[in-house]
Amino acid sequence: MFELQPEEARLLLNAALMAIGANKFQTAESIISALECYRPEAEPLASARAIMLISSLDFQGAVDYIDRVGLVKFPKSAMLQAFKGMAYLRMEKIKEAREPLLIAAGQTDDMAAAQMARDLLK
Repeated sequence: MFELQPEEARLLLNAALMAIGANKFQTAESIISALECYRPEAEPLASARAIMLISSLDFQGAVDYIDRVGLVKFPKSAMLQAFKGMAYLRMEKIKEAREPLLIAAGQTDDMAAAQMARDLLK
């Protein structure tokens, strides 16, 4: 079995995020899927998949993924809550966006997620 070192996984995750930024969603999907095989308990991969779905304009797919997989595996993830709220906002579902954004904004473990949620609540 191939062993993936933590620094290699970070490098690949960064490559996936760059692919998302370049709208190369199939490339990002391939990288994220491969990383999920080797690091199924890595929370940043769930966030990366959510970002990919939002960036590819699949807002409902992002919400479904976050509810069905992301928050099941990582129930305390403020970042996933913030991304869920963002996806709802992009669908113009303001009422549905409020709860996950408030959850993310009110926590102190992930200040980046909290700040993003606060910004989205404005």
